[in-house]
Amino acid sequence: MAGGIWFITGATSGFGKRFAVLALSRGERVIATGRSLVKLQALVSSLKPEFLEHIRTEQLDVTAGAHEVKVVVDRAAKHWGGIDVLVNNAGIGYPGLTEEGGTKLLRRQFEANLFGVADVSTAALPYLRQSKNGRLVVVGSRSAWSAGKFGIGPYAASKAAVNTLAENLMFELAPFNIKVLLVLPGAFHTEGINDQKFFTENPISVYDETRAASIKFFSSINGKQPSDPDKGAEVVVDVIQEQGIAEGRPWPYYLVLGEDAEADIRSKCNKLLANLDEWAGVTRSVKIDRQTLN
Repeated sequence: MAGGIWFITGATSGFGKRFAVLALSRGERVIATGRSLVKLQALVSSLKPEFLEHIRTEQLDVTAGAHEVKVVVDRAAKHWGGIDVLVNNAGIGYPGLTEEGGTKLLRRQFEANLFGVADVSTAALPYLRQSKNGRLVVVGSRSAWSAGKFGIGPYAASKAAVNTLAENLMFELAPFNIKVLLVLPGAFHTEGINDQKFFTENPISVYDETRAASIKFFSSINGKQPSDPDKGAEVVVDVIQEQGIAEGRPWPYYLVLGEDAEADIRSKCNKLLANLDEWAGVTRSVKIDRQTLN
């Protein structure tokens, strides 16, 4: 698939910017969105002249609410008469301890990472159905599979919800020939990936040592991420277009990127399978006895 109209959220940096530039380089038309007009203008200014007629920009805060998001998506779709590929890339990570952050931090995290994806997807789905060959991409995270780490509880919870939402959409949208791709990246060396400050608004003394160690860890990992975002973005675009590395392969639905992501997912699967084996007798013991009922 090539020659389509792409709508990309969070297109001013990181994976989103790379998706936009790669799509343009392969002949796609791109609607690039982001919260900052300045950063959107900088994106356009950085492009080769031959790409300029194939890009449109829209200021979009995915947390603005369903109505506001729909207004932007509808306006964007009028540029070229539709949307063929939606890339839900916008997201953010707010590090913090679960008890200290409480629902305040959870709501902030879910607004960006779950409700934003839901609002943009809902607004774009009528256009993806009209496309007859739509693609809906959700950038999730391996963190949903590796929640047992200090400081990522709210983020991992939001990404677990995003992953499940994407899985449900795989089923619901299949009758409309809309293919859903859930991207599960590990740690990539992208710009500003860990810029958010650790949540310290509600310190609880029993967590003082844990919080201090977590803050130290989060401040030390920038630049040490093991995976290359340029390589990762190219794989994603290949899969969306069913070209390059994806040519001749079945649609994957799940796209795990990075050795760390693979290790975390395998570890979680093995842990769950071991639990099932250990408790299999108990698991099966709750079956209704039909003879007793009769």
